[in-house]
Amino acid sequence: MSWLSFPSVPAFSPLALPPLLATSAEAVNASLILAAVLLSLVVVYLASKVGGELCARIDLPPVLGELVAGVVVGVSALHLLVFPDGVGGAADSLIMTLLNATSTANADSLTTIFDAASEVISVMAELGVVILLFEIGLESDLKELLKVGPQATIVAIVGVVTPFSLGTVGLVTLFGVPLVPAIFAGAALTATSIGITAKVLAEIQQLTSREGQIIIGAAVLDDVLGIIVLAVVASLAREGTVEISNVIYLIVSATVFLIGSIWLGRLLNPLFVALVDRLKTRGQLLISALIFAFTLSYIADVIQLEAILGSFAAGLILAETDKRRELEEQVIPIADMLVPVFFICVGARTDVSVLNPFVPENREGLITAAFLILVAILGKVVTGLTVFGQPGINRLAIGVGMIPRGEVGLVFAAVGSASGVLPKSLNAAIIVMVILTTFLAPPLLRVVFNRGKEAELAIAPEEVKSETP
Repeated sequence: MSWLSFPSVPAFSPLALPPLLATSAEAVNASLILAAVLLSLVVVYLASKVGGELCARIDLPPVLGELVAGVVVGVSALHLLVFPDGVGGAADSLIMTLLNATSTANADSLTTIFDAASEVISVMAELGVVILLFEIGLESDLKELLKVGPQATIVAIVGVVTPFSLGTVGLVTLFGVPLVPAIFAGAALTATSIGITAKVLAEIQQLTSREGQIIIGAAVLDDVLGIIVLAVVASLAREGTVEISNVIYLIVSATVFLIGSIWLGRLLNPLFVALVDRLKTRGQLLISALIFAFTLSYIADVIQLEAILGSFAAGLILAETDKRRELEEQVIPIADMLVPVFFICVGARTDVSVLNPFVPENREGLITAAFLILVAILGKVVTGLTVFGQPGINRLAIGVGMIPRGEVGLVFAAVGSASGVLPKSLNAAIIVMVILTTFLAPPLLRVVFNRGKEAELAIAPEEVKSETP
């Protein structure tokens, strides 16, 4: 399942124009599509650098700066990066305005160029998060993940059940929301954005810590559970009933895929290393690894799971080989090129106008949003309390690491809105919840990890003093 919905791009008909003119028009449009993509990438990279650098200088995670920069260049402010599935179109995009002023493109061709260029950027964003999860998998320790597997499972289950039940019951009893829309909103509370959390953990060098491994393991399982929950509520919204066979299929396929791919991959690791060692052309390790990662991502996608689960599994598998360090170094430039596109696009698609309390239509949504935000935060923070047998572990950091909803939460809102189940006020409330949890989590995660370090340093001198005769 993709979190991005691509528009259909009008095709050129060879019958509509004489062959020579058709070929000429297509060539011009293809050139302008490339120009639009290049301008969009200039905006993406410039925004990500400025936002990331500003946050790094005030000791905040750079990914937060990228998200904020995405909001600034997106539909909420400058309208430089606009998508057809958002609140704008070709006429609202400043890039399209610039292209119109500097080329011979007409209004009809601008719409085609806009749709095609937006699709390219969206695909690059998808590739960015696939590469990000592959990189995270490489930096993770499969043995440690397996050790924390039972704990990560409990954290994931509690992180889905608690916000879902509290949100659904609260909306029905406190706000009088009908059951089906309340269930849909409750389901939106179950999401966790593994991409955002993993990026922050990597930036603060906590990815391989006990807390980081539990968070990553729980976030992966949370993603799988979120897919199942989304399938259930989408079926409920569409037909009024739940297709049990579809739910069973998703559960079985997710289990078989995750366990089977890791088990089979570890068996084939020696063959992979032997093959890479025999290749003589440049990029033999990186290209072979990407083939493997993209194959698993494809399999995960076609069996209705997330492509990022496949790339994460591929990273975990290849991290078991003696090529790990070399591969990590080679993946970094690819990640630096594609990952910012993902975070800028998440911010650019976010319409913060729903936060304006002076717009009467927003007020009901904001009141409901305040409740959803409370449940969204508490429903994930309590997951840290379920960790057992880990003395000295930072339980608050585990709970905070599960908070951001990010692009996953926006998927729930988009599906609910498209199905007609969610009223405008409740849909706005979900979007507000997604925005605030996404932007609050990165700085909170850094704060709770820093406090954990301070507590350890405060305890250490006392231990030394007690051991001194």
